Amino acid sequence: MQKKGHLLWNILGVLTVIVCLSVFVLHFKNWTKTDATGMRVVSGFYLQKVPFSALDSVDLVERIPPMVRLNGFSAFQKEKGVFREFKDSLTDKKVYVYIDNLENQKIKIVHHDSLKLFINLKDSTETQQLFDLLSSKLPVEPN
Repeated sequence: MQKKGHLLWNILGVLTVIVCLSVFVLHFKNWTKTDATGMRVVSGFYLQKVPFSALDSVDLVERIPPMVRLNGFSAFQKEKGVFREFKDSLTDKKVYVYIDNLENQKIKIVHHDSLKLFINLKDSTETQQLFDLLSSKLPVEPN
């Protein structure tokens, strides 16, 4: 009977390690996918869909504004989760943050009139390419 007890704890230990490694891999980087209609960002439990038709502005910024974290995490050079800006704390506007490298420039995306998303990728050239793609998808304003 004692061997079965040890087997149970061994299986639980292995399953725990597998789950922790899976969560780490899912949060390790931002997984972006673009198609003809929009962009999708996945990082672990966090998912955002941004249709190109809903883009209002796209800017490169050096720093993200001071915010309160509603949920998410910060580790090493990563910052991910759902935040709320200090200046807008009464209206409960959520800001989605997918930062893989805090030292590099970030893309600030405003979509659906007021939703904000900050994103950058581990490689600054990939971030620049994503910025160029999103900038080209901005709706052209009539004169």
